[in-house]
Amino acid sequence: MKPEVSIEGLGYRYRGQQKSALDGVDLEVAEGEFVVVMGPSGSGKSTLCVSLNGLIPHFFRGKMEGEVRVGGRSTREGKVGEFAQEVGLVFQDFEAQLFSTNVALEVAFGPENFAVGRDEMVRRVESVLGQVRLEGFEDRTPATLSGGQKQRLAIASVLAIEPRILCLDEPTTDLDPIGKVGIFEIAEDLKDRDDVTLIVVEHETEETLDADRIIVLREGKIVADRPAREVLRDVELLQESSVMPLQVTRYFHEKGLWQGQLPLTPEEGVAEFKRRGWRVSPERHRELVEADGKREEGYGEPVIEVEGLTHRYPNGVVALDGVDLTVRRGEFLAVLGQNGSGKTTLVKHFNGLLKPTEGTVWAGGEKTVEQGLRQLGQTVGYVFQNPDHQIFSDTVFDEVAFGPKIREMKEDEIKERVDEALAAVSLEGRGDEDPFGLTKGERQRVAVASVLAVRPEVLILDEPTTGLDYAEQRSMMDLVRSLNEAGSTIIAVTHTMWVVAEYAHRAAVVREGRIALQGTVREVFAEEDELRDASLRPPHIVSFGNALGYSVLSVEEMLKVTEEE
Repeated sequence: MKPEVSIEGLGYRYRGQQKSALDGVDLEVAEGEFVVVMGPSGSGKSTLCVSLNGLIPHFFRGKMEGEVRVGGRSTREGKVGEFAQEVGLVFQDFEAQLFSTNVALEVAFGPENFAVGRDEMVRRVESVLGQVRLEGFEDRTPATLSGGQKQRLAIASVLAIEPRILCLDEPTTDLDPIGKVGIFEIAEDLKDRDDVTLIVVEHETEETLDADRIIVLREGKIVADRPAREVLRDVELLQESSVMPLQVTRYFHEKGLWQGQLPLTPEEGVAEFKRRGWRVSPERHRELVEADGKREEGYGEPVIEVEGLTHRYPNGVVALDGVDLTVRRGEFLAVLGQNGSGKTTLVKHFNGLLKPTEGTVWAGGEKTVEQGLRQLGQTVGYVFQNPDHQIFSDTVFDEVAFGPKIREMKEDEIKERVDEALAAVSLEGRGDEDPFGLTKGERQRVAVASVLAVRPEVLILDEPTTGLDYAEQRSMMDLVRSLNEAGSTIIAVTHTMWVVAEYAHRAAVVREGRIALQGTVREVFAEEDELRDASLRPPHIVSFGNALGYSVLSVEEMLKVTEEE
C-alpha cells in the first residue's frame, strides 16, 4: 500500500528553544492504517501532529529540517488551508477549537467552508453528532457543555469535514470510561473504511489494543515502531517512556512470564491464571478488606453534609435531583460519573461556587448559603480541572500568596504559608519563576499550592490528572495522598479509574443527577454491571480480580493475594 503520510529526517525546534521538539523522525503511515503515538510529556507527540497539516512550518515559528509528505505532496509547498480538508486535526487543547454559538453550527462550520451542499451538510451534522453521542444538543451553546461533551464536539467538528487523514491529539483525556471506548469505536468504524488513515496520540493503553501499530516517542526520537500488541507486551519499554503498561500484562510480567506469553486483557489473564493452576488466597484477601474497614473507623466527624440537594440551571436543566451525601474528616472520596452526570455541579456546592435550588449543604458545620466565599474558602479549597483557568499572577510566589493576601495576613505569615505550600508540592525555591513557563504538571502543582496556602480543611480536585503523562499522574496523586495522610480531607472528581482504585478510599457514583452507588472503592468497583449503567468501568486488574471472585484494586494487591500450586 502506498504511504499516505511519509516523513523523512523531520527535525523541529521552536523559536527561542534550545532543545529540538523532534529530532530525525522517519515514519511512514499507509492509507487506511490505524497508528497510535505514545510517549511522555514533551516527547514531541503534539509537534508531530501539527507537522501533518502544514501548521509546521507555515504557522508556528521555528526551524524545520527534513520533509513531510501528505498524499505525496510536501507540506512545505502548500498552505495550511489546503491541507485542512485532507488532514483533520483535533488539538489536545480542544476548547480552543470551539467558537460557534451552538453545537450544530460548530459541526457545520468545516463543511460550510469547503462549499458542501446544504442537504449533505445537514446529513453530516446529524451523522457525526450521533457518532459522538451528542444527539439532542444541536441548539446548546458550546460553553454550557461539560468538558467531555466539548471534547466530543471538537471531534465531531473535524469528522464532519470527512478528511482522508484524521489526527487526534489525546482525544480521550476528559471522557468517562465508556466515552473513551466510544471514541475508539469511532476509530474502529473509520478503520473499516480503507480510505481513512487514523493517527491518534493516546496515553491510555487499555484503549489501544485494536491499533495496527504503536509508535513510542522519547525526547523527539522514535524509540519503538512495532505492531500494537507487541509494544503493549513490552512492559519495561512503556514504563521507561512514562506510559502506563496494561495492568494484567504487568501482573504476569511481575510473575516472570516470558514477554511473548503475556496476556493483554482480563479475559486472556483469567484463562492464563487458571491454566497455570494458580488461586487467590481467601485469607490474604480478607486482610485487604479488613484494612479498608479499619481505615473507615479512623475518620472524624462529618465535614461536608448534603441533604436533598437539587440544582436547576437558568436554562431549566436539572443537574442534581435530591442528592444526599456525607463526607467525614480524613476521607479521600472519589466522585465518579459519566460526562454531564452532575459531578462537578455537586462539588461546586461544597465551597459556594453554586447555591442549591432546593436542599441544604453544610461545610464545617455551617450552611454554605450562610457563609461568605472567603469563609468557605478557609474550609473548602477548590483546584480547577485546567490550572490555566486558575493561574493569573506573574510569579509562582504571587500566585500562591494571593489567598493569604486577600485575607490581610502579615507579610511574614504570608511568606511562611507560601514556603509551606510550595514545599508540600515539591516546588520549593521556585517562587520567582513565571508559572506560565512551567510544564502542565508543574502548573497543576502551583494551582494546588495556591489553595493549600489558605490551609483549608477540605481539598477538592477536579480531574487532577488530565493532560499529564503516567509519571506525572503518579507524582500528582502521590502528592494528594501525602496531603490526605497529613490530615486533609480530599474530594477528587475524576474519570481515571486506576487513580480511584489505587488512591481513593471511598467512591460516590453520580448518574443523571442522583447518587447511584456509594461505598468503599472496593465495594463500588465490585458492582461492574451498575458501573456500566453509569457509563463507567473499573480498571483491567479490577475486572480480572472480579472474574476470579475477589475484589482487588491494584497489580500489587493481586500479586499479594496470588498463591501458586
